Amino acid sequence: MDSPVDVRRAIRAGKHRGHTAGLARGHVQGNVCILPSEYAEEFRVFCERNPKPCPLLAQSQPGDPRLPELGADLDIRTDVPRYRVFRDGVLQDEVTTLANLWRDDLVTFVLGCSFSFEEALIAEGVPLRYVSEGKNVAMYLTNIQTAPAGPFRGPMAVSMRPLTPADAIRAVQITSRFPKAHGAPVHLGKPEMIGIDDLDRPFAGDRIEVREDELPVFWACGITPQAAVLAARPPICITHAPGHMLVTDRRNSELASSPG
Repeated sequence: MDSPVDVRRAIRAGKHRGHTAGLARGHVQGNVCILPSEYAEEFRVFCERNPKPCPLLAQSQPGDPRLPELGADLDIRTDVPRYRVFRDGVLQDEVTTLANLWRDDLVTFVLGCSFSFEEALIAEGVPLRYVSEGKNVAMYLTNIQTAPAGPFRGPMAVSMRPLTPADAIRAVQITSRFPKAHGAPVHLGKPEMIGIDDLDRPFAGDRIEVREDELPVFWACGITPQAAVLAARPPICITHAPGHMLVTDRRNSELASSPG
């Protein structure tokens, strides 16, 4: 499925329920957070104060399931393979459609995703083993605290990719050009320094082996809002399930800043 329209149609028809890594190459995938309108302004400020984990790409009008700037036919109620439903800050369910949950006061936020900079890494010859193995990226919670806004606060989540030192240096240079897709890494090596005790037990995603000649490289991650939701405890919050992203019509190249 190379076309984002085809990906969304397959998801809408129930033909694809897995993670979206590697689908519609060249196109932006987004993290999703849907909240009641009374929480929307404070969550928008939370994103502005934490642009590394929460780079805001689009915000809907209350009750409007469309995001035309991301796709003319896009419908947030049907076009994510799997959603998480939180009530009062507690994960209560995972669903494949929001048809029975949608309300007129819900506001959708779409945040940039590290899948966007991976195209540039692969093009530059930086290997991403989890992609070649057909796995989901490994994600962890850290001891790095986000800047609070209203009730939204909590630890930053990160995604990890094992790279050789030489590839890690190249990855820093390449991903720094993608601030709307989390930008450069927030940490390299020594996971215990950011509160990660066991790389073999990710908070979300799949375990990825770190070999003897590799460093674990950590990027800010768009599941950070899920941790903030635990603190804010809104009556309802809907997010994507980790790795199950919204595939948009925008090109990854649109998110890249000019070199130098």
